[in-house]
Amino acid sequence: MTDQPADINAKFTPRVFSGIQPSGNLTLGNYLGALKRFAEKQDEGIETVYCLVDLHAVTVWQEPEALKRQTREAAAAFIASGIDPDRSILFNQSQVSAHAELAWLLNCVARVGWMNRMTQFKDKAGKNAEKVSLGLYAYPALMAADILAYHATMVPVGEDQKQHVELTRDIAAKFNHDYKVDFFPSPAPLIEGAATRVMSLRDGSKKMSKSDPSDASRINLTDDADTIAKKFRKAVSDAEPLPESLEGLDGRAEARNLVNIYAALAGITADAVLAQFGGQGFGTFKPALADLAVAKLAPISGEMTRLMADPAEIDRILGKGAAKAEAIAQPILEKTLDIMGMIRSR
Repeated sequence: MTDQPADINAKFTPRVFSGIQPSGNLTLGNYLGALKRFAEKQDEGIETVYCLVDLHAVTVWQEPEALKRQTREAAAAFIASGIDPDRSILFNQSQVSAHAELAWLLNCVARVGWMNRMTQFKDKAGKNAEKVSLGLYAYPALMAADILAYHATMVPVGEDQKQHVELTRDIAAKFNHDYKVDFFPSPAPLIEGAATRVMSLRDGSKKMSKSDPSDASRINLTDDADTIAKKFRKAVSDAEPLPESLEGLDGRAEARNLVNIYAALAGITADAVLAQFGGQGFGTFKPALADLAVAKLAPISGEMTRLMADPAEIDRILGKGAAKAEAIAQPILEKTLDIMGMIRSR
């Protein structure tokens, strides 16, 4: 794989890009690991582009009306979590054709061997790799197109998506090397903070997931205050009191998860949580965590409900965001086509 020059990003405007699949039931993990951080990026003076990746969603079957509803619900979650459509670009991927067009061009740059190393495909396909869609196999190239269509230099992702950003860097480097240009940046994955990976409330060794059969394993962003409080009070913990240092959480996955969630919701470190609650049992800690979670999350679920009552307004916001996104992506696509030798008469 070809390396990029170390200073290649210096020639590009700093820009953040990230996206979430609109596949329904966004969770506390999505909020702490993504949405909360996305909102914070708006205050750093960096252009922020956030996308509901509905083209990725259809790599597996989606019921059409459900996909529309879930896309609007995800948009409502972004806005309710603090994403300001006037400060960030917020849109759904399928409204900007440059994503799909650039993905095909990058399919012709990416190597099959690179795709074969993508661990998420192996996890999702399992023993049925011959029966899954071609889109599921090739979607890392679409993810690269999502990022490179905006010349994004930073990509906030969870640890499980870091490999895809690294693939994007490889594709960008190969394109630049093959065509002898410095056209695409080398985007950096941003993985920050203790709660980037939020775990299940029923099993601290598993990631909190909207696909878990047990609704008690997760906090949905649509949960009301009573449901949020009940789930935290019933979260799996252990019989030991909280330790006074992080070392005391070794081997205590559920305890560590609850401490990390409290820290992320409160905007403090896990050390500070243990300084406050060390020596106390979960009979004290879980009600405090429940109260904190309700205070932070109930307003989000309430705002989502308000927004979802006016789907036409959500569609208007996404359409306005798509126009802004296309203004950035289309010239980059056109230049890519020109570099590759395509005749463009319009």
